[in-house]
Amino acid sequence: MNYGAFRHPSAWLPMAMSLAALCIVAGHLIFVGTAREADEGAAAHLFQLLMAGQVPIILFFAVKWLKRATATALSVILVQVMAGAIACASVWYFGL
Repeated sequence: MNYGAFRHPSAWLPMAMSLAALCIVAGHLIFVGTAREADEGAAAHLFQLLMAGQVPIILFFAVKWLKRATATALSVILVQVMAGAIACASVWYFGL
């Protein structure tokens, strides 16, 4: 299996963005808690931007790598999707 794809920013950047989104959720829980707010705050907007910003990067990675190294590209895409799902699941679980 070719792990060269993991070295490219289009492979690890979405995972880093999901981790940053998860850290935003954790920080919001620590400093604000799970209380409902009248309006979405900055944390919610940053979370949304990070999650939506991943989509074009993942698509770029898929277009570039699926023909070169299919198995590696599919494993990277799976990890990217799982990282995003974990970040979204934390928002759903805490009802933020």
